[in-house]
Amino acid sequence: MLNQQAFSTDRIDESDQLRVNVYRLLARLLRQPPDAPLLTVLKQMTGDDSELGQAITELAQAATATSLAASRDEYNVLFIGLGRGILTPFGSYYLTGFLHEKPLARLRDDMGPLGIARSDDVKDPEDHVAALMEMMAGLIDGSFGSVQPIPAQKVFFDRHVASWTPHFFKDLENCPSAGFFKPVGRIGRLFMAIEQGAFEM
Repeated sequence: MLNQQAFSTDRIDESDQLRVNVYRLLARLLRQPPDAPLLTVLKQMTGDDSELGQAITELAQAATATSLAASRDEYNVLFIGLGRGILTPFGSYYLTGFLHEKPLARLRDDMGPLGIARSDDVKDPEDHVAALMEMMAGLIDGSFGSVQPIPAQKVFFDRHVASWTPHFFKDLENCPSAGFFKPVGRIGRLFMAIEQGAFEM
């Protein structure tokens, strides 16, 4: 969803790489309907005994239990629908009840100085939850030109991620129409709490 024209040569440690991996997993799951290669990868995932690890195991089990057609249908029901899906995965909507509002303008103002630009072939506003997950991953691993220090990551997270995505992920986890995507919501909810707690230390 984003132009990543410059890649940092800075190395990041293992814990930051794990953060990047979770952000990119969430971005891929929420960006577009699943495809066969994604379901194959998800089926092979294993988690540890932590709450987040258990949610990852649940996602692997859900990927095994679903079909490609069913998972794609569920994505469309949840996020697209005939006019709008059950959930509207945009920051402006969650924060104001409308699309293309001030939260989007504030996000765009903050993207430029960080080297983040929307890809020309993407029609969705930049405050889509998948785009924000990609942005966080890029700030951590330097995909937009340089690895951003923790204080800069925290500022971006607080302004554009923590302000609404925990509510979105909770809604996804609890949505009666979510089957395959229920553990996606749980992973997102737990991971956002982990990130918020770490930034506050």
